[in-house]
Parts: sequence; structure tokens; C-alpha cells
Amino acid sequence: MKYWEIIADRLSKAGWSWGCVSAVDCNERTIWIAGAHRDDGRRFVVHADEKVTAFLELESTIRACAELA
Repeated sequence: MKYWEIIADRLSKAGWSWGCVSAVDCNERTIWIAGAHRDDGRRFVVHADEKVTAFLELESTIRACAELA
């Protein structure tokens, strides 16, 4: 199992729906966009140069916002 899959599994178990896509930017670099949302209206979207980095950023952002609540 890849590390991004472990993070995705943790998000799912915590009640988050998530998705991930890749795109090519104007400089022809591949970027990864990951997002997650819950039924309570919270949603987060991040982007990074690598898939695993996008998931790490997504998880980190969700945790940081949960600590502020």
C-alpha cells in the first residue's frame, strides 16, 4: 500500500470524502490536486508537485483546522 493510500484511508475512516486529480500547468509540469469534504460543509483543496505531498498537505490542513475549532 502506498503512503498516500494510507492517508486516504485515514481520511475516509474520519468521515471525509476525498478525491485527487492530476493536471498539467502552463509550464507543462504535472501538479496534483487533492480535496476532501464532509457533510457538515467543511471542505479543503490543496495542490502540490507530487501526489503524496498533496495528501500530506491535505491531512495537515484538516488537522490544523480541527485544532482551531
